[in-house]
Amino acid sequence: MRKIKLIWDFRGPASQKTAEHHLIHLKEYIAINKLDITIADLESFGDMHNTAYMVVDESKMKPLRDALKPHRGQVYLDS
Repeated sequence: MRKIKLIWDFRGPASQKTAEHHLIHLKEYIAINKLDITIADLESFGDMHNTAYMVVDESKMKPLRDALKPHRGQVYLDS
């Protein structure tokens, strides 16, 4: 089954702290709703662009997308 990476982008000088804070909320959402999601993390593209993301099964993506409103998504390729 394909996995989808739901991504929240943050830009600007405070983007790292904002992404870190958003990740806390994503992990809280996962715990409260007892979701089987094991990948939720941060990614940095420099001082001015950071992201928080979580990886979900494609079959469960739509309700999570609608509830959490990520900025974008992409197919997750496990490295």
